[in-house]
Amino acid sequence: MQVNRRSFLMGSAGAAAGLAFGAGRAIPAFAEDASLRAMWWGSNDRAKRTLDVAKLYQSKTSGVTIVGESLSGDGYWTKLATQMAGRSIADIFQLEPGTISDYSKRGACMPLDEFVPSALKVQSFGPDMLKLTTIDGKLYGVGLGLNSFSMFFDTVEFERAGIPMPTPDLTWDEYAKLAVELAKSSGKGGGPYAARYAYVFDAWLRQRGKSLFAKEGVGLGFTADDATEWFDYWEKLRKAGGTVAADVQTLDQNTIDTNSLGLGKSVIGMAYSNQMIGYQLIIKNKLGITMLPREKKGGPSGHYYRPALIWSVGATTKNGEAAAKFIDFFVNDIEAGKILGVERGVPMSPIVRDAILPQLNPTEQETVKYVNMLKDQVGEYPPPVPMGATQFDQRVLRPICDELAFERTSPADAAARLVEEGKATLKG
Repeated sequence: MQVNRRSFLMGSAGAAAGLAFGAGRAIPAFAEDASLRAMWWGSNDRAKRTLDVAKLYQSKTSGVTIVGESLSGDGYWTKLATQMAGRSIADIFQLEPGTISDYSKRGACMPLDEFVPSALKVQSFGPDMLKLTTIDGKLYGVGLGLNSFSMFFDTVEFERAGIPMPTPDLTWDEYAKLAVELAKSSGKGGGPYAARYAYVFDAWLRQRGKSLFAKEGVGLGFTADDATEWFDYWEKLRKAGGTVAADVQTLDQNTIDTNSLGLGKSVIGMAYSNQMIGYQLIIKNKLGITMLPREKKGGPSGHYYRPALIWSVGATTKNGEAAAKFIDFFVNDIEAGKILGVERGVPMSPIVRDAILPQLNPTEQETVKYVNMLKDQVGEYPPPVPMGATQFDQRVLRPICDELAFERTSPADAAARLVEEGKATLKG
């Protein structure tokens, strides 16, 4: 297999460019060869690991060519929407817990039940883990690792400020105080303007017995009063200097290299635990990891275990079984597991998990310890999100929060719009 190294580097770094491995140059070994298109988003590190696993799979599997494309930020979802409209969805594509229900209900994903256990040997994951990617009784994806929400922080900046490292029982009130102190000490933003992070808002709501989406039926699980309180918290913190400025926060496309922490603009970042590896690769100072703040000490954390990322099979593929076999290799092969590490989360397979533990570097080990620490802190996994959840996040919540941060609206007005537009966006 020939690999164009320059194309790989360009594709993994750019939002619009793609990368290809084994791209069309391989001569078919026999008439029934399968050419699989794989598509994902993420950092350069993720792209390289994925590329290396694809190369390994091709070396062990005759007659299979894999063409991959790594996209960044919103460009991924734009490309997926274009593929859906053209009925040419990638054979294998990446989703997450907040999008798998939405896209499976829109007809983007192929049910995988027929491939279990012949091609997909995922029984060792346990029934609870498979429920995380099961929608309306059908398996629409395979989790690539286990993680949860988390808070990353620059340990060096905490030490310089003389502030104790944050602990799992940190409250939101305490967080606000230390964020302001860190901003004064470091000359950076204390933390992100996290009003626009749907998963952080969800955790905040769960700490109060509510949720982002309704637990039964279709709709929102919060009121305008709840959203006003949420927005008011972040506006007060922004005005006190505890968050990055609006122009910095709006750069964030939910990727490592656009996050305020990744950009070196804040001391604290809020993201998913598996992303710590990617952040540490681009940040010089040692990072720490802990839970998101909570409403009160001893109260619910709002956290839950989730599949970090998911491989799904495109509904329009003509190579469903071949795609399933590649996914099986990705999650069950020990050599593949050693290449992937825990960048996409702690492996679902107990065998792979045990095999890779001895080789993990300190940062990777921290993510495993974090996931294990959550065992007594996590709550029940929420029901699948409704159709329109992705649009709610990208086209309703984030734009409204950006307007709020630029002081073009008030917390109360922003909350009223969030509820009104949110209800109109969500569907059955």
